[in-house]
Amino acid sequence: MNSAAIRVDLQLIADMVDPSARALDVGCGDGSLLAYLVNFKQVDARGMELSQAGVNACVANGLSVIQGDADTDLGDYPDDAFDYVILSQTLQATREPRQVLQQMLRVGKRAIVSFPNFAHWQVRLRMVFGGRMPETPSLPYKWYDTPNIHLCSIDDFRALCADMGVRIERAIVLDRNSKPINLPPLAANLLGEQAVFMLRRD
Repeated sequence: MNSAAIRVDLQLIADMVDPSARALDVGCGDGSLLAYLVNFKQVDARGMELSQAGVNACVANGLSVIQGDADTDLGDYPDDAFDYVILSQTLQATREPRQVLQQMLRVGKRAIVSFPNFAHWQVRLRMVFGGRMPETPSLPYKWYDTPNIHLCSIDDFRALCADMGVRIERAIVLDRNSKPINLPPLAANLLGEQAVFMLRRD
């Protein structure tokens, strides 16, 4: 990786990770975030990726990545093996989101999670007036080929954390242009297109 330029949401996640920490990126894709953490923050960063193509791309770039499934393979890691466990734009594609969060917070001292907000105003309007499952920049799939099986809103996620007794240390809501917005929760749930949360066990 020759440039520090990564996606805005990935940069926000990277900014939450302390230099020289230990991090596991679950669903790491092509390894963009991993490479940034390794090269620019000297993080001992490992990855887990479901797709063979993603694993191959990461390994080809010298990254430490294994093929694995967030729903089943996080259980193989010992308690507190990492300072951070990261799940970027993947929670909604897991079969058991609550269980995945529990495992992340067992394996890591902190969990960082980002996801698209299904309560964004464009999604609501397209459902109400179009009568069809919405497609937006953060939800770009047709209903029949989407990997997303547990869509949620920002408020849904906050409620899940409260139910699980998980402390939200930091929350960043992004608008449709991937710019952070500082709004009360009700407005953030309406205007936020995606969110990034840093969590810790209570």
